[in-house]
Amino acid sequence: MQKLAEICVRRPVFTWVLILSLVVVGLFAYDRLGVDRFPKIDFPFVTISTRLVGAAPEEIETEVTDKIEEAVNTISGIDQLISISAEGVSQVIVNFDLEKNPDVAAQEVRDRVNSVLRDLPKDADPPVIEKIDPDAAPVLSVAVSAPAPIRDVTEFCDKVLRRQMESVLGVGQVKLIGGRLRQINVVADPAKLAGLGLTAAEVAGALASQNAQLPGGRVEQGLRDLTLRTYGRVTTPGAFGDIVITNRGGYPVRVSDVARVEDGVEDAETLASVNGVPAVVLQVRKQSGTNTIEVVQRVKDRLDSLKAQMPKGYRLDVVRDQSEYIVTAVDTVKEHLVLGSLFASGVVWFFLRRFRPTLISAIAIPSSLIATFAAMQYMGFTLNIITLLALTLVVGIVIDDAVIVLENIFRFMEEKDMPPMQAAVEGTREIGLAVLASSLSLIAVFLPVAFMGGIVGRFMSSFGVTMACAIAVSLLVAFTLTPMLSARWIRPKEIEAEHTSREHGFYAWIERTYLGLLDWAMSHRSAVVLRVQIDRDLLDTALGERHVLLDHR
Repeated sequence: MQKLAEICVRRPVFTWVLILSLVVVGLFAYDRLGVDRFPKIDFPFVTISTRLVGAAPEEIETEVTDKIEEAVNTISGIDQLISISAEGVSQVIVNFDLEKNPDVAAQEVRDRVNSVLRDLPKDADPPVIEKIDPDAAPVLSVAVSAPAPIRDVTEFCDKVLRRQMESVLGVGQVKLIGGRLRQINVVADPAKLAGLGLTAAEVAGALASQNAQLPGGRVEQGLRDLTLRTYGRVTTPGAFGDIVITNRGGYPVRVSDVARVEDGVEDAETLASVNGVPAVVLQVRKQSGTNTIEVVQRVKDRLDSLKAQMPKGYRLDVVRDQSEYIVTAVDTVKEHLVLGSLFASGVVWFFLRRFRPTLISAIAIPSSLIATFAAMQYMGFTLNIITLLALTLVVGIVIDDAVIVLENIFRFMEEKDMPPMQAAVEGTREIGLAVLASSLSLIAVFLPVAFMGGIVGRFMSSFGVTMACAIAVSLLVAFTLTPMLSARWIRPKEIEAEHTSREHGFYAWIERTYLGLLDWAMSHRSAVVLRVQIDRDLLDTALGERHVLLDHR
């Protein structure tokens, strides 16, 4: 590192190119970094949901849940297996060890479940296998209300707003909450069914078989092949009543004979309201790994363009916006980052009392932090509370190496009357090993945080890596940019005119006091050692008494 410092002092262009290349790459990486509340973490949790309409919980347990549990229980790395059997629904939650790859775990679960599909009831829906993704939480909720029937509001939200919002870049899914879509309800009369000897299942079978669209084969006409389809779907609600269920006494029994056909809405499963007025809420989920703030802003821009197309009386309100909290939290941490940089530079100026040395040391802060963005983008990190916290805490550390190198160069120029070029080389060479050792010790402290286990380790991984990268870049800046700028910006004439800082000012008083205490301690070594031993014995006694008191309680 000392050789690198000497090269940089004699080759300033090389130094500027080296540091500016890191800064430029960091600036480009900053624009590509995602912004989120917390780091993106994939938990190896997989859910298996199966629906069997009308089945009792006991039947769900024996016919569905037990068979799925037996199939997935043979997968390696399972930490916990949880099952919930309710009326018509079976849910199995498979918790894997945190070291398990979530994608591999989900694929293994799919393979095992596919092997038991033939053993499940024929009426059961295919199992839905999902990997739990923290990014699946809604990032934006928009409520639409109007002085109109809820069916009309739901139709508008489903046919217009939802489709427009799902086409926005970064949007993964838009889910309706509180809506009731149009539905043709066939309400059977039990008395009429009993009088004709029919069952509800026969009515449902007739509706399913006679309201269908079937392939009709293929017709070849020279060079053209035509596909035929049989259109048998009912086109109007009233046509459902003309469907024939069966024959009785030579007369057809139609749906209208035993049931009432209603052009209504589906049953309410969710409910939403705004200020007591029924509404439909559209929950927007972003695609995994995308920038939350950018996605929300694109959706808002699209909604602003759609307001002119909304029917009269329709009102659109944003009731939940996760990006607002993220922006507030991130801006607060950024503010603390800037203030910390200014305060650190201010402390340096308070002791040096010179503008140019303070500026030289302060340049290490933005150079190190901006270059760290490149490492964050390479590692796949985002700008979140954890990584920004790491950058905020590292502000006081990245300036240390530059201050140490600068102060030693300054001392060589003050006390040994060396010219700036020689002082920069000799001063850096004298403390190069000490600066390198201190920086590596700090990296050895923070980098192991990235290898912590458990959920806490997943969150703190980006913290340790970000801290280590920033410290490593600051070490490079201290051995390249700091000595080069010191050799060219510090003027010997200013040092001679302002007198030495070790003989005047606040620092001189601190140094004299410290040297006096150090001389007394070296002259009375036995007293210092005895005093330390007495303090240790008193501390051990106090801790022992506290332990006995706790045991007594």
